[in-house]
Amino acid sequence: MSPSLILTILILFGVLLVLVEVLFLPGFGIGLLGLASLGAACWYTFAHFGSTAGIWATVILSVALLLTVLFVLRSKTWKKAELNAEIGARANTDNERIAVGEHGVTITRLAPRGTARFGGLSTEVKSADNSMVAPGTEVEVVATEYNEIIVKPINR
Repeated sequence: MSPSLILTILILFGVLLVLVEVLFLPGFGIGLLGLASLGAACWYTFAHFGSTAGIWATVILSVALLLTVLFVLRSKTWKKAELNAEIGARANTDNERIAVGEHGVTITRLAPRGTARFGGLSTEVKSADNSMVAPGTEVEVVATEYNEIIVKPINR
């Protein structure tokens, strides 16, 4: 192989690996192999083409890497690749339909959490005093805090 072809392969391989690191697999260390390949290209230029060519190759590759880093660090570059979707859904919106004072029946044992039915709506609830409540017990909603329904058994 001719020295020019080897030098070209080293440079292209290095640039390709740096681009793969920046664009596709950031944090994997593939870019270090690319930088090593570019360093080997500079060394190879010094060894086979002389000092003047080696200095030019080192300067040109260094400037190219610096411009690449500056281009990548610009915020507009990443704006094109980032995900801009917004999540508008809300979790557990059925709890908002259950009001304080409403009566229901436990479906599962509350220990201290479990499931209760209020009308046609089944939802997760918590006992007010962290006690265990048997299934089939009638309960009353005493509070709703942080999207959590707190109930107490009704003594009849």
